[in-house]
Parts: sequence; structure tokens; C-alpha cells
Amino acid sequence: MNTQLLADLTVFVLSLLLGFEVIGRVPTTLHTPLMSAANSVHGIVLAGALIIALTADGVLGYTLVFVTSAFAAMNVVGGYVVTDRMLEMFRPREGRR
Repeated sequence: MNTQLLADLTVFVLSLLLGFEVIGRVPTTLHTPLMSAANSVHGIVLAGALIIALTADGVLGYTLVFVTSAFAAMNVVGGYVVTDRMLEMFRPREGRR
């Protein structure tokens, strides 16, 4: 394991811990708007994972790129699903005006 990979993994693990701590302190009522607003961030993560895929070499690099891309794509899609559900609450229901 070279020093660059070790540094990258350290930053990755620290960012996971920090993100978990920050999101864990958000009040429950703000989770839906936070998820819908985070779509752009997840899109940037997905774009970054694809750029890193260009320099990946070896099984470990390809595995990390695949996992990162999969999680980022799930977050982007999930953010749009949550946003759609949130906006559905504000649409008038049929039979009730």
C-alpha cells in the first residue's frame, strides 16, 4: 500500500465520520429538505468518482471507484425521489380544493 492510497483512504474515512456526525445532528424535520438540496453535491461526487476512474489501476482502485459511483448514484436518485415526494405534499388532491 503506497502513501498516496493511505492518505486518500484516511481522508475518505474521516469524511465519512464527519458526515455522519453532521447529519446525525440535523433535526428530523429538516432531513427531507436537506436530502433534496444535496443532489448537487452527490452529482459532484459522482463526477469526481468518474474522473478518478480514469486513473484507477488494479482491483482495489476499480472496486473503490465502483462502490463510490454506486453510492453517489443512489444518493442522486434518492434525492430526486424524496424531492418528488415532498413536492407531492403541496399539490392539491383530487376531490378536495
